[in-house]
Amino acid sequence: MQRILGFESSCDETGVALVEVEGGQPPRLVAQALHSQIAMHQAYGGVVPELASRDHVRRVLPLTREVLAQSGLALSDVDLIAYTQGPGLAGALLVGAGVAVSLAAALDVPALPVHHLEGHLLSPFLSADPPEFPFVALLVSGGHTQLMRVDDVGVYEILGETIDDAAGEAFDKSAKLLGLPYPGGPHLARLAEFGSAEAFELPRPLLHSGKPDFSFAGLKTAVLTQVKKLGEAPCDQAKADLAASTQAAIVEVLVKKSLLALKETGLQRLVVAGGVGANAKLREQLNTACARRGVRVHYPELSLCTDNGAMIAMAGALRLQRGLAQPRRDGGFEVRPRWDLASA
Repeated sequence: MQRILGFESSCDETGVALVEVEGGQPPRLVAQALHSQIAMHQAYGGVVPELASRDHVRRVLPLTREVLAQSGLALSDVDLIAYTQGPGLAGALLVGAGVAVSLAAALDVPALPVHHLEGHLLSPFLSADPPEFPFVALLVSGGHTQLMRVDDVGVYEILGETIDDAAGEAFDKSAKLLGLPYPGGPHLARLAEFGSAEAFELPRPLLHSGKPDFSFAGLKTAVLTQVKKLGEAPCDQAKADLAASTQAAIVEVLVKKSLLALKETGLQRLVVAGGVGANAKLREQLNTACARRGVRVHYPELSLCTDNGAMIAMAGALRLQRGLAQPRRDGGFEVRPRWDLASA
């Protein structure tokens, strides 16, 4: 049995987790701890990189102690340390990577850099209903919207991606235009529950392009136009209607493009990962559309949709199982704020 301690610090969540892997058995999550910086960044309406980095410094070691206490294990029981190498905020990545590599050197165990998006992509393997390879993956978060064919760990083919804003950005920017607090996406989704999705006619960019690519910048501009038409003090119902219409436009595009990718590949399994994958309306419509086509849909547990250490430890464990891991023992490391998953 091997135990992998994972560190995630790419943006505004500090995550630490411990995963066990034995032979060819699926990795098992032993313990995890997470601290979100949402409350700290709300006053600024978005993530402040310098503040994020400093908060990671404060949180990472107490979270590590919490994970060990939950597991009943000691640092000496850890066999490998995985950490997020990128993509993400450079300063934030440096905190997690520096702690991980230093701790690995002190324990005389190897350190393994992990791609943040690969962590999201593989996070459903920690769920009660893990997927099987191959599958189409919809990777949808604040910074990324991609459709990929996944044949195995490390075998990824990008089928389509956004040419401008990601779906999460469309949620967050639209929410900000409506005067909703940071992080905007979840607030917009909650407000949408009280509105009509047909109240506003909003664009679905590239919906009928015949290609699994995305574009959400035009939608954001359309929302801005509608907000200006509503005036300085729109009524609550008008805001709820615009929120519902915005969510409906984003979800329709994500669902239709996912179905297109499934049709093009001929695969009958879809994995949805990333923060936007927690959106209830997206899950509802994907489940309905895929059920009609006999397609299985897999999601990570809701607690694992946002950034977390468990997905990093899991990705490291799966790479280790398949002999793909390239851990280091020399104490050196680098971070990669921009890093294409296809090259991971």
